[in-house]
Amino acid sequence: MEAIKGLKYSENHEWVRVENGRAVIGLTDFAQEEFGIIVFVELPEEGDVLQAGEPFGSMESVKTVTELYAPVSGKVVSVNPKLAENPGVINLSPYGQGWMIVVEMSDPAELDRLWEADKYEQTYVHE
Repeated sequence: MEAIKGLKYSENHEWVRVENGRAVIGLTDFAQEEFGIIVFVELPEEGDVLQAGEPFGSMESVKTVTELYAPVSGKVVSVNPKLAENPGVINLSPYGQGWMIVVEMSDPAELDRLWEADKYEQTYVHE
């Protein structure tokens, strides 16, 4: 399990990579390993507005069903089309091909409340 430096992490196991002022959001490697094989993902539609800390979708794995929480607020500008047909991509490439959504952030300062990789690893990965 790894937490990649340069990304931001939420307590709810979502990661954020900032690209051109937008937040690319996905599920951490730790979370996908804990949840097991992901069999279904429900994501928002393009144009939906998210509030930081509020649910934006859900994920079903062979072990559990869990809500996904928005690490930042803003408008969804892209949803990963691969996940509708093959949600297991999250297991194979959580920080790459398994990204979930891209959000046009309404308040980039919310990134400051998220964790760096070191804190995420200390809290969850090295328990």
